[in-house]
Amino acid sequence: MNKNINIALVGLGQVGIFLYNELNLKKREIEIKTGKRINIVAISAKNKNKKRRFNIDKKIFYSNPLKILKEKKIDILFECIGLSDGISKKIVEYALKKKVNVITPNKALIAKHGDYLAKLAEMSKVNLEFEASVAGGIPILRTIKEGLATNKIKKVYGILNGTTNYILSEMENSNESFEKVLKKAQVLGYAEPGNPKLDLNGFDAFAKIRILSALSFNIKISKSKCIMEGIENIKLEDIKIANQLGLRIKLLGISEIINNQLFETVHPCLVSKNSYIGNVNGVMNAVITEGKPVGESILQGEGAGPGPTSSSLLSDLLSILRGNIKPPFGISYNKRKSIKTFNNQNYSNSLYLRFEVKDKQGVLSLITNRLSKFKISVKRIIQTPDKKNKKATIVIISHKTTEKNIKNCLSIFKKNKNILKFPTLIRLYN
Repeated sequence: MNKNINIALVGLGQVGIFLYNELNLKKREIEIKTGKRINIVAISAKNKNKKRRFNIDKKIFYSNPLKILKEKKIDILFECIGLSDGISKKIVEYALKKKVNVITPNKALIAKHGDYLAKLAEMSKVNLEFEASVAGGIPILRTIKEGLATNKIKKVYGILNGTTNYILSEMENSNESFEKVLKKAQVLGYAEPGNPKLDLNGFDAFAKIRILSALSFNIKISKSKCIMEGIENIKLEDIKIANQLGLRIKLLGISEIINNQLFETVHPCLVSKNSYIGNVNGVMNAVITEGKPVGESILQGEGAGPGPTSSSLLSDLLSILRGNIKPPFGISYNKRKSIKTFNNQNYSNSLYLRFEVKDKQGVLSLITNRLSKFKISVKRIIQTPDKKNKKATIVIISHKTTEKNIKNCLSIFKKNKNILKFPTLIRLYN
């Protein structure tokens, strides 16, 4: 690699524009650390004249990002658009085929097309780096690829979405509803102002779990259907009841090898207030790996926002500038295996079930009878009457049961006039 490095940056949203400013500010520091002088020679975004946090050099602006690679000699391309397909995929694919190194924070792209793009990078003998795609500023991917390279990892799990973690923490602290706290998160820039759905429904955390699985277990990215639930149905009432029980609600991503089969899931979990994961609050992320011989390793840090993301993007840049060409997933594409999927129906947990019911005789026994019919045994019951509205809240904590039993049992409660709303279900983390 020459001493002078030409950089193109595509996508000037929150992350892209912050990165653009960091690259300009840190040119000297990067040169001292790597011996390479970086030059931003091309930038691209949807709108040239949009008001941005930092001023851009309009002389190097391209409306069509694909033109950059046709007209300029580029050494490293940053893709910060964030789509799983479309122009994001096109520009990365084209760059790798032209032997251009690519750095991206785009977890949707890597989770969907990472295997194909990694193969392209290996064929072209260039780097595809995506440290910033998982857990913001935490160097988890490099830790797995390098620091834990000789360990046999059997499980990786944690809080992988700063937006949902902030919302759940803030609901507990402020005693405010989900809707109010979501608005706060949008004002603070933790949640997308337009459509925060991909954070809230668990998709964002799930894309990250797929990347972590591939790296941790040296496998191809899984395409199987998994349990994916978000936090949209969590009410302040659930947080208050959890608090009484000495528990907190966290959205967890979990991936592990069970009987040589891959199990991946994202869903809200009730965790003990005394546990490590129960005390990771605000926009913090935490990733825990379990392996041999290292045992348990924990990395924690800010997982949302342009600052932490840019930190990881710059660490990828320095890795490339130091001349390391490495397989994107730690080992070469041909050595990464496919693996059978664990049957989700056999996943078992204790459950928290909250029912809103008419306050009348026989409703509780109706619920417990139906639960026992589907092999769900009751560990604890909390009943709170609302005499004024002739309603009651019934919370049941169950012993461990399988997903199959849960699914079959809950479908019955859809059609009962004494049960006012479909029950809220939260799994207790084992």
